[in-house]
Amino acid sequence: MAGMATHVITGAGSGIGAAVARRLHARGDDLVLHARDAGRAKELAAEFPGATTLVGDLADPDKLSWAFSHQSLPDRVDSLLHIAGVVDLGDVGDLTPKSWRHQLGVNLIAPAELTRHFLPQLRTARGQVVFVNSGAGLNAHAGWSAYAASKHGLKALADSLRQEEHGNGVRVSSVYPGRTASPMQAKVHQQEGKEYDPARFIDPESVADTILLALDLPRDAEINDLTVRPGR
Repeated sequence: MAGMATHVITGAGSGIGAAVARRLHARGDDLVLHARDAGRAKELAAEFPGATTLVGDLADPDKLSWAFSHQSLPDRVDSLLHIAGVVDLGDVGDLTPKSWRHQLGVNLIAPAELTRHFLPQLRTARGQVVFVNSGAGLNAHAGWSAYAASKHGLKALADSLRQEEHGNGVRVSSVYPGRTASPMQAKVHQQEGKEYDPARFIDPESVADTILLALDLPRDAEINDLTVRPGR
């Protein structure tokens, strides 16, 4: 996907999303950066000169369609990168429906809705959808039920989409990073009551490497599932 490609990215404000956005911006690609509100959009536009922004709250997927109808969407989309996510740990005996809904909304329903919106452009460009999933999308552990359920669901979304869109030339990749040094990881450690040492985890830049690998792979192949684990 070298050259002036257009990428729609969620989660570009921090962690893996910011690392990917920086790399694609540096090589001159066009970025459409999703932001939850106008203030965040302004910050992203300042950080990535020349990028356009798209405002909508992933926590309220029902309203995304309305929000996008009041903004200009890109005519061309070469890749849609779902990198935003939320986590709220808790045992099944303690988690409320609100917590379940929030994580399912941001981590699963919003990516499905965004994908629905951009599929016509992706089909035209014979583009690619990348879902940044999680190790929790493959294995669920105590305290992680709602988050893992949302990520297991994201795997199902990607697998179904891949089969549905294969004939349209749209590639679909899922990346499953292990624990990555990011604000989300700091929050997880706080919830777990543990001290956070970023040096113990994957650098977001390393996960960005794997995402760019999937994007730049020649068209005779596609990466379906890529698991990335801490190397130290």
